Amino acid sequence: MSSIISAFDLRNLTENLIILDARAGKDAYQNYIENHLKGARFIDLDKDLAEIGEDAAFGGRHPLPDLEKFAETISKLGISKDSDIVIYDDKNGANAAARAWWMLTAFGLDNVRILDGGIHAAEKEGLEFSSGKEDFSKSDLIEVKNWLHPLSTLEDVENELINNSATVIDVRDSYRYIGESEPIDLVAGHIPKAINIPFSENLDVNGYFLKPEILKEKYSALLKGLPQKLIVHCGSGVTACHTILALHEAGFDIPNLYVGSWSEWSRREDKEIAKEI
Repeated sequence: MSSIISAFDLRNLTENLIILDARAGKDAYQNYIENHLKGARFIDLDKDLAEIGEDAAFGGRHPLPDLEKFAETISKLGISKDSDIVIYDDKNGANAAARAWWMLTAFGLDNVRILDGGIHAAEKEGLEFSSGKEDFSKSDLIEVKNWLHPLSTLEDVENELINNSATVIDVRDSYRYIGESEPIDLVAGHIPKAINIPFSENLDVNGYFLKPEILKEKYSALLKGLPQKLIVHCGSGVTACHTILALHEAGFDIPNLYVGSWSEWSRREDKEIAKEI
């Protein structure tokens, strides 16, 4: 089953369906209250999809929560093992929807998909919207011992690059990668030897995911001759999941996620920072 669903196909889903609104930003919850897909449940990037620490130099800006806490979040949202889950945001999956997809599937849930084109596609398709809070019941806790998708630490990334045993993909916009400017973190630039493939290149001109065969051709060409092991990162381990999803759709094995990403690496005084300007 594809991990991406169109707004047209979403219209026909009913049984065990749970829709998650993963819009992020300071006004995200208020935006949800004012207008969301009918029945959607809000999932918070900072509170539900991360465990933000005191110092981003150790874990980055959006470290993963522990599994027990995420199990409680899933229960609170009424999600069970047989739920059919569709997630949307307002950034074509790159805000927090893809991060939620990664975490839910890494938690062992099978039926998890991203709404292609996000909330804007739902509006265009004429799907029903609502406002205010939604009523739903909690579900039983699901117990999981480990994240099922591979992860890399800062030390892993450093060692892989030293040994030339992995390809590290930086999915941030190119101006951040080359060191022109940095709108979020403290320093512009990139991890030495990391290659830049902006996540936006997973999308067509209308903001929809490219077809799987196009993604496969694209990434096969870009990664030709490079180490087959892939480690994907971004600013804080959120947008990286967009490219992990795209690679999965293209038929690649799910690559490693470096959650700490640039927000962690760039804050370590002993780590080299590369620039191309």
